[in-house]
Amino acid sequence: MIRYRTWLIIAIALFGVGIVSGLAAPPSIVNLLSEEITALEEFASLLAPLPQFLVFAIIFLKNTSTLLLSFILSPILCLVPILALTLNGWLIGFVSNVIVQETSLWFLIAGLLPHGVFELPALILGEAAALSFGTVAILALFKKERRKLLVPNLRQNLKYLLIAFALLLPAAIMETFVTPLLLT
Repeated sequence: MIRYRTWLIIAIALFGVGIVSGLAAPPSIVNLLSEEITALEEFASLLAPLPQFLVFAIIFLKNTSTLLLSFILSPILCLVPILALTLNGWLIGFVSNVIVQETSLWFLIAGLLPHGVFELPALILGEAAALSFGTVAILALFKKERRKLLVPNLRQNLKYLLIAFALLLPAAIMETFVTPLLLT
């Protein structure tokens, strides 16, 4: 059985590939993403008038449910965790590139660092657990001797998933209450 540390390295590598790809993407791709950007802006405008505690709860629940869904769907060829890591990395790389070009490095740091310190490790820990569980579940389908590893692997990875959820709590607090203060 592969150790969890190996899954962490794999998750970091996938996230890194996403970041590098995002940084390398041409800024003109923004035009292709205009519908998605508009949808995000509309969502942000819906959240703006809500009480901050409700915004915090929405952010926390969205992030935890996304990680949980990735974990649950991981036995489907580990596609969801792989996509979650690479697409989130790509998005961070791409948006970072655009923000630095349009505003400043300080604006990027102020927007990402306060909650990213908690959210990015949570993403990597949670997705590493999903990759580990998904792989063992897939192997258990094809090899009878691997089936006995499924329950212990699930228990171990649920602990890592809970740690990731715990990290998402301060991430949501920072994203709701601190980041907006730094961006104004």
